[in-house]
Amino acid sequence: MKRLIDRLKTIPKWGWAAGLFYFGLQYGLYRLANWLSVRLGTISWAFEPKIPVIDDLIPVVPVFVVIYVYSYIFWICGPVAASLTEKRNFINYIIGLSLAYLIGFLIFLLAPTYMDRAKEGLMEIAKRPGFFNRWLGIVYAADGSDLAFNLFPSYHCLISVYCYLGVRKQETISRGFRVYSLVMTILISMSTVLTKQHYIIDVAGGIGISLICYWLISKLDPGSRCAE
Repeated sequence: MKRLIDRLKTIPKWGWAAGLFYFGLQYGLYRLANWLSVRLGTISWAFEPKIPVIDDLIPVVPVFVVIYVYSYIFWICGPVAASLTEKRNFINYIIGLSLAYLIGFLIFLLAPTYMDRAKEGLMEIAKRPGFFNRWLGIVYAADGSDLAFNLFPSYHCLISVYCYLGVRKQETISRGFRVYSLVMTILISMSTVLTKQHYIIDVAGGIGISLICYWLISKLDPGSRCAE
């Protein structure tokens, strides 16, 4: 415990600030895209990205709502952990994450998607007895209730993958935390489909955008110039 407390004391204030800022940014961009799509009329273009042969085989596992909600804490830890790495990596991390956010936002706005939870029978599941079912209902109610928009790409997968990529090769971050980040990224990605908050293609989209942005920024390496 003392070792953990000592480690927390080494986190710079701007690391905490970045974690909280990007947590708020993802929520703000998601809501802004919803608002703008209605005002601009692009919401009328919304389509259902479901692949029935795959998505209909994936069951609802209400207990995964715990992982789904916990992801918000995990996202705050991403920039915080990256702030403990060298300046070059942190700058590349922030630029790449910002780019991934922006791409997701533009897709939400220009190519919106939706899920009809009522048609999928999800609202009935959420009304069943049980703690996890009730929490599932709360999550659904906070995200459009019967009709959810902006599924593709999954911000849950996009952000979680980038949190892992930011520490994956960093020796200043303990191996235990790097393994934890990988495990949490996998569990969060699973939670998006096992709570039926997303279709499988949304998961692929979120992961793909993160990997592409990470690769691109690694190649351009703007952090090497900013850190000079």
